[in-house]
Amino acid sequence: MELDALDLALLRELQNDARQTNRDLAAKTGVSPSTSLERVRLLRERGVITGYHAALDLDAAGRPLQALISVRIRPPARAVIEGFREWAARLPEVIGLFVTSGSHDFLLHIAVPDVDGVYAFVIDRLTERREVADVQTTMVYEHVQSRRIEPTGPARARTHTRSRAGNTSEAG
Repeated sequence: MELDALDLALLRELQNDARQTNRDLAAKTGVSPSTSLERVRLLRERGVITGYHAALDLDAAGRPLQALISVRIRPPARAVIEGFREWAARLPEVIGLFVTSGSHDFLLHIAVPDVDGVYAFVIDRLTERREVADVQTTMVYEHVQSRRIEPTGPARARTHTRSRAGNTSEAG
């Protein structure tokens, strides 16, 4: 299934402001409101648009300090990996979770109030888990995040039903 120029324009405008009215969206993309409404509905049905989210300022939310934490799990069995993933995704400090290859199995993106929050997360949460074999923490000085994703090529249907962890925008 291919995305045409109108689909791309609608996606671009919705990523700029998902709260705009359909009438405004139609005007910005040069189509009628009924065409805009129908195309956005189709983009949702096809799974290209997965939701609408409020972007939060982490400083204003009381979580100004970010860290990236690499975690190695042992034994590296599917049930152990899946169990850790499900547990970590529910932690309030975790704003992003990546299952990775290489020397570590996970990369956790956390946001906490201060350095003590990072220490407490690593010591009180992660190292209490028996399957955690190694943890490496990197403090984040600045997080530059793209708020717009330009689709490339045909949109592909999802082949799995696992829900995404964390919030993207977050996508934030």
